[in-house]
Amino acid sequence: MNRYERPGQSLAIELPRADRSLELFKLTAPRNFPAKMTGKLNRVAFAAAHVVADPLAEADPWLDAAIDWDRTIAFREHLWDLGFGVAEAMDTAQRGMGLGWPDSLELIRRSVAAAKARNGVVFSGAGTDHLAPEAAKNVDDVIRAYEEQIAAIEKSGGRIIMMASRALARVGKSADDYAKVYDRILSQVREPVIIHWLGDMFDPALAGYWGAKDLDAAMKTAVGIINANAKKIDGVKVSLLDKDKEIVMRRQLSDGVLMYTGDDFNYAELIAGDDKGYSHALLGIFDAIAPAASAALVSLAANDRKTFDDILAPTVPLSRHIFRSPTRFYKTGVVFMAYLNGHQDHFTMIGGQESARSTLHFADIFRLADQAGLLRDPDLAIARMRLVLETRGVGL
Repeated sequence: MNRYERPGQSLAIELPRADRSLELFKLTAPRNFPAKMTGKLNRVAFAAAHVVADPLAEADPWLDAAIDWDRTIAFREHLWDLGFGVAEAMDTAQRGMGLGWPDSLELIRRSVAAAKARNGVVFSGAGTDHLAPEAAKNVDDVIRAYEEQIAAIEKSGGRIIMMASRALARVGKSADDYAKVYDRILSQVREPVIIHWLGDMFDPALAGYWGAKDLDAAMKTAVGIINANAKKIDGVKVSLLDKDKEIVMRRQLSDGVLMYTGDDFNYAELIAGDDKGYSHALLGIFDAIAPAASAALVSLAANDRKTFDDILAPTVPLSRHIFRSPTRFYKTGVVFMAYLNGHQDHFTMIGGQESARSTLHFADIFRLADQAGLLRDPDLAIARMRLVLETRGVGL
């Protein structure tokens, strides 16, 4: 039988199941989300954008970052058209997981230039990843590393996201060590920055950040540093996958300091908020669900909570699946979605991370994306799913 068929008016494809059998999965009709933002937003929304690899470059994928610059920038234009700011050169772009500082800086330069031409917003990650954690002897080494990257980004006209530092996680032993680093850096930045707190489920090397393994103690230190430097801080992006911790922290921030949810499990309810406030968004999943997220946010701004929930609720199971443990491999699912939806012509990733998830994982992404109405061209999505399955020996 053909790997996909059209029974009646429905498209279908055989997908593998955990018991090693195949099921004929019938697709639903995609939802007609606009390709450009159709209204105003009352939340600040950033999408952490992935990079598109160049599959024909003469490079060793585990060692070299070969980037297709045209497709990478085109994807950012897609996000700007939908009303998102771009959070550049962060972990969604495999920063520190295949993409090093030299390529990250080139990405930032290109993205900042493209944003100016598109009237788009871009904030860029400044970290310490050019300093090997084991080479950091003390917090002064960490400070110098941050200063080098921030200076380069600001020279390019970029705004800063101060990323969590593996080197600081290694040498910072106390709240005072973290305060020394953040106070020094924040005293120098040209414009207010976004502070990035990335949990160890995303990067195990960041365990014990803010000088404490206990989250409540870590939060106390983080809030103290942030509020003491509030005039230098646009907001804080929290990626702990713990909605209650985020809400507690959100309510402790000084006036004017925004909370950007990075919770790819609970983003819908955190953005909607409660009678005491809400979170803005800086999310990796917005890369994969951008048209739906844009339409939902426009509805929320128009006080149409029902449509907001109707659009975003079906995307949450997909996001939770893409970000399932080990969470650090979520980039594979994000890029797979871009491939299914025609934003790139191949499923090749920096670092060879297209191999980081199982065939069953991809089959479930396909099912969940269809159920959320996110496969904008079902015929294309089926053809590409078929190629991935055949590459992995399914149905041959």
